[in-house]
Amino acid sequence: MNRELIKAIILLPGTALVWVPGAILWLSADMLAILPASPREIRFWIGVLMAAYGIAMAVWTVRLFVTIGRGTPAPWSPPTKLVVQGPYRYTRNPMITSVVWMIGAESLLIGSWPLAAWMLVFAIGNMIYIARVEEPALEKRFGETYRRYKANVPRWTNRRRPWYAP
Repeated sequence: MNRELIKAIILLPGTALVWVPGAILWLSADMLAILPASPREIRFWIGVLMAAYGIAMAVWTVRLFVTIGRGTPAPWSPPTKLVVQGPYRYTRNPMITSVVWMIGAESLLIGSWPLAAWMLVFAIGNMIYIARVEEPALEKRFGETYRRYKANVPRWTNRRRPWYAP
């Protein structure tokens, strides 16, 4: 595994899934009770399914960025080729969506409302960042190819059928 990818994984999902939730739990420990889910509770199994989906999607999308895009998910080492395979045929942001699912799984499994709030902050922050910063940068880098992709694949919701680039 290359250094840039390891750095990207530690800094990006590591921050969203480990460092920030750890700080939130540490800061809120005295104020709110944490109620971890038991396998006898439905939220445990929903959390497990959400985590499994999020992890699988994250691994798949990162692998596509490395093998097809020839880059990493990190802005300092982005893909050199636009990735429009796999889950990217259905939605433009499956990687961020996978992280939202994993934060949601953490909040359910740990039983923390502050983590659920972090999930919302993370999702809204990315909605703003992607629309205002990332997408204009992708249009500059990939031009008409990205504009065509953007016109055919929704930002957050899934298409019913996969989109195939002409």
